Amino acid sequence: MAASKVTRDVFGKLPDGRRVERVALRGEGGFEARIISHGAVLQALIAPDAKGGYDDVVLGHDAFAGYLAERKFFGATVGRYANRIAKGQFSLHGETVQLPVNNGPNALHGGLDGFDRKLWEIAAIEEGPEPAVTLTYTSPHGEENYPGRLDVRVTYRVTGPAELSLVMEARTDRTTIVNLTNHSFFNLEGATSGTSILDHELTVAADHFLAIDATAIPLPEPARAVAGTPFDFRRARPVGERIRENDQQLQNGRGYDHTYCLGRDGKLALAARLEAPRSGRIMELFTDQPGLQVYSGNYLDGTISGKGGKLIRQSDAMCLEPHIWPDAPNRPDFPSPRLDPGGTYRHHTVYRFSARSP
Repeated sequence: MAASKVTRDVFGKLPDGRRVERVALRGEGGFEARIISHGAVLQALIAPDAKGGYDDVVLGHDAFAGYLAERKFFGATVGRYANRIAKGQFSLHGETVQLPVNNGPNALHGGLDGFDRKLWEIAAIEEGPEPAVTLTYTSPHGEENYPGRLDVRVTYRVTGPAELSLVMEARTDRTTIVNLTNHSFFNLEGATSGTSILDHELTVAADHFLAIDATAIPLPEPARAVAGTPFDFRRARPVGERIRENDQQLQNGRGYDHTYCLGRDGKLALAARLEAPRSGRIMELFTDQPGLQVYSGNYLDGTISGKGGKLIRQSDAMCLEPHIWPDAPNRPDFPSPRLDPGGTYRHHTVYRFSARSP
């Protein structure tokens, strides 16, 4: 009898006694994705290397206590609005909505108590050739001051030998805004390797990026061309090759913390490719979202420990976050995050792993 491709266990408990569950989805060989119900977090992602070995490639914690103690978004489902909204304000139907600000003067990643801090319900588990888990959360009208009740579904599915698909959907009972993403921190040498991602080779399928001010809000100008700047990853090059150049945008982000303009038109397409030099691991990211936030782990400062008890320091990992552009509710020239009753917000991202021939 074939071994199950899905297992389910208890990962921890909240202070009020509610259980946090973990579901493991398995592909071929040792490929495995582990998802926990708190924050709909991708807690582990075990991928092949060039020598036939497997290792966990996302940062996080071995035990639930680490996720509860520190809000660092490791592997989390982020919402109701991923990235930043200037001054926490936007207008809807002519009325100003004021969100809590939690990142300098701005609202970030859903505010003070976003989706990453919620206990999601495991609504469905699927066995078979493409094992999957679906988690749901209902955000009530007025939560973090966002208008409308929002019913959210997130499905993680193994869709290939070493491929993880992520589909996020949302519906509302009144006009609102929504912008979701997964906030995994990747190190393709391994989460406990102790190596930097600055020598990872990165390719981004974008000709333009959004320049930001000192608070990481896009400047009131059109997207800038990457050509001739340290932001040009149209051909593969190391993340750290130009990260320390004297460039105002690198200073504003303390490195890379910028949205690349993908222009997906709602179609799934290759957005980025990341390759680790020693393990030979390759991750290709496909998405239907219009933007990709490239974040080089600039604010990881060694104050917390992660898997294996290792301190997490600057550039120990990087994020590639597909989503709608930051501050889009205030920018009619940006892709719109508006969701009306009867409509469905949908986000599809695929992480495909392979390895360079040894």
